[in-house]
Amino acid sequence: MKVDSIQNGIVLDHITAGKALQVYHDLKLDKLDCNIAILQNATSNKMGRKDILKINQEYNINLDVLGYIDPNITVSIIKDGQTVEKKKLALPKKIVNVKKCKNPRCITSVEPDIPQIFVLTDEKNRVYRCMYCEADK
Repeated sequence: MKVDSIQNGIVLDHITAGKALQVYHDLKLDKLDCNIAILQNATSNKMGRKDILKINQEYNINLDVLGYIDPNITVSIIKDGQTVEKKKLALPKKIVNVKKCKNPRCITSVEPDIPQIFVLTDEKNRVYRCMYCEADK
């Protein structure tokens, strides 16, 4: 299989196998009007299998969303066919409006204009708690 290189855009590499579609939907890439290549289960020496997303357009990526989904993703910025910047991710300490609180008694369930804020409370187990009601995410 051959996937053309991109001239200007972003490559999301080292996505855990099977998570590319989640990244695609959570970043709302379906709203873009450009070519997007999704490679699933690509062979990787480092990971065994991985997913890759190539976005053929400059786009302001929400790094907190990516770090929350998979902190191992590598973000490469491409300009004129060359990689000009590589970003490594980490688990964000706080995520805002990435997911919704599952607690029906949370104030965010009653007041829809309040931002959904979760704070990382256990980095090892990737546990986030709602800032308002402390429900686990």
